[in-house]
Amino acid sequence: MRVMLRAHIHTQAGNEATKAGAMPQAMKKLMDRVKPEAAYFGPSEGVRSCWIVFDMKDSAEMPPLLEGLFGDLNAEIEISPVMNADDLAKGLSQLESARR
Repeated sequence: MRVMLRAHIHTQAGNEATKAGAMPQAMKKLMDRVKPEAAYFGPSEGVRSCWIVFDMKDSAEMPPLLEGLFGDLNAEIEISPVMNADDLAKGLSQLESARR
């Protein structure tokens, strides 16, 4: 299932990780693990943030995937199912056939 991970990184933890040189490694580890379809980084709600879209095959992937963000970066995380335009069109066409 295609999901979007949104993480807000706590400022102090982000500052410490950046000063220690750990931030690039943490982001590379995450990117290598999820192999994202898309990834965006920037400020949101006053803190370092990222939005990463990737395929999650099993919800059991969450603990090993998220622990570094929680533990090392004190991040607030949300994971939500998302669709691209093709997925939406497919889903809407199924609604139309269900009405018949």
